[in-house]
Amino acid sequence: MTAESTESWAGWYRDRRGAEPIAITADGRQVRTHIRGVAYEGADFSVLEATEAGGVLSSCVLEWDIPMPVNTGGTVQQATLSCLLTLGERPSGSPSGRAELSLTLRCGGAAYESGIVGAGFRDALDRIKRQLPDDTEFGGRILANA
Repeated sequence: MTAESTESWAGWYRDRRGAEPIAITADGRQVRTHIRGVAYEGADFSVLEATEAGGVLSSCVLEWDIPMPVNTGGTVQQATLSCLLTLGERPSGSPSGRAELSLTLRCGGAAYESGIVGAGFRDALDRIKRQLPDDTEFGGRILANA
């Protein structure tokens, strides 16, 4: 994804009240979603904040898939990056709760996992990149500043 484009992915939001489908959009700088009528945005998936009063993301799970071209030795194939973000309980007065992100890249019949990362999306993606063959590159860009 280039910094000039906006992409959208379908996903799910789950908490104690149940599950509902969501759409997540990213423009290379910001990630955005709406959950139960509240808009959230942030520079990374793990730091989504309500854009107005009344919404706090905690004790919930967001999951979505991102189609991602992968170039290996000059051959491009379509892969899927499955994302699972778990947001822990937010202690009273705390700006955020514990965020755990797990990515799995499914490509060419193999699965590459980031494991659970307490940091951002870029760190999790870098963990996967280190597992891939040396001549492998991700096509496009996701969250240029993350």
